[in-house]
Amino acid sequence: MDVSVIVPIYNSQKYLARSLNSIVRACEIFGKKCELLLIDNNSTDDSLAVMKKYQKKHPGLIRVLECNTPGAGAARNMGTKEAKGTFMWFVDADDEITGGSLRQLVAEAKKTDADLVTLGLTKVFPDGHRQYIPAIHADDPEFKSKFIRNELGPVQVLIRRLWYISHNFEFMEGCIHEDMDLMPALILYTDKIASIDQSFYVYYQNKNSTLHPTKWDNKYFDIFPVLRNLMGRFEAAGATTKYHSELEWFFIWNLLMDSAEYFREFPEGRAGLKRTRVMLHEYFPHWWQNKYLKRVNLKTKLKIYRNYF
Repeated sequence: MDVSVIVPIYNSQKYLARSLNSIVRACEIFGKKCELLLIDNNSTDDSLAVMKKYQKKHPGLIRVLECNTPGAGAARNMGTKEAKGTFMWFVDADDEITGGSLRQLVAEAKKTDADLVTLGLTKVFPDGHRQYIPAIHADDPEFKSKFIRNELGPVQVLIRRLWYISHNFEFMEGCIHEDMDLMPALILYTDKIASIDQSFYVYYQNKNSTLHPTKWDNKYFDIFPVLRNLMGRFEAAGATTKYHSELEWFFIWNLLMDSAEYFREFPEGRAGLKRTRVMLHEYFPHWWQNKYLKRVNLKTKLKIYRNYF
């Protein structure tokens, strides 16, 4: 099997057909051995029925699995254990991939013997406008630094499966931000990297997604154990000193920009602002001297300082 496409699915009935059609089309264009693993994650809508309909239509391509442990992390972990492909690609159930994506990514991985292949991504916002996020170029001398601090998601990387398994990589389970501690650490264990700077993935910014909340959920505090786990991964690899500035920036952005918005917006989240200050003091007591912070514009700096103080 050349490639396994792994899709965690939770209540995605509204978008699922669009996503599956794009993946099936990419597999047809690829024309080689590939599989599509659909992991139902306790959906309460008709997502499972849609999956089984597609499985019936494409029995040699699609396998449907059911994961009873909540969260995309658990579903991706199950998919990894069940996958048979030389390479694997995690795709979200409300997004799309382009037709030639699998063919080109797998060809590049084989040609370069890469463990990781980064790719370009197009964000589609609710108002319809689009933003292209370029791939991090493998020949960039700052590749590893950017890989860590740019916070790549699982959808932005084709991964060699046996290399991934050999390092016992797993997503955190039972939490949100489940990929945040894992993805930056992947680059610590390989120099075999490649990239294709093309938009192979279409990421739809869904207003109702977990990361765009309309009401408070205590899971927004998951950012704290996730970041601790991230530090643990870098400590285990002896890489905290080498990548001190990158990790510091990662903490600054995720605590004082992204998570701070939840904490400030909802009364229940105000305790998160205090926990943010405590965590930054513990790991990065001089965070305001970070070299990447100095590069951002004044408006962003003021927002970061406001959220800290």
